[in-house]
Amino acid sequence: MAVRYYYGTGRRKEAVAQVRLYPGTGSIVVNGKPAEQYFSREVDLFEARGPLQATGMAERFSIMVRVVGGGVTGQASAVQHGIARALLEADPELRLVLRKGGFLTRDSRIKERKKPGLKRARKAPQYTKR
Repeated sequence: MAVRYYYGTGRRKEAVAQVRLYPGTGSIVVNGKPAEQYFSREVDLFEARGPLQATGMAERFSIMVRVVGGGVTGQASAVQHGIARALLEADPELRLVLRKGGFLTRDSRIKERKKPGLKRARKAPQYTKR
């Protein structure tokens, strides 16, 4: 029995992307919309397609993505991470290329918590001498 799709989960900040790779023509659908329409900024679209460009698999798979949480840029990074993981499941030989491009490493930077006595994470109230 042939595999119907390859699955990968990508995360970045508060965004979580569930990615499915189907054998197909290279279309990317994010939350029911074409990726070009969902990611209005060219930079986000370019980032999401990164693993496909690096491996040369852009025309081999059609991709369906469900992404929730975070902002648009965080979602684009989550989609990138999910696509890389799904590509790895489809072809384990791509690990070296994906690792070298930095697509398999989860970006662990998150918002720093607010500390007591401060206005934000690090901004202190203004000091007055007199």
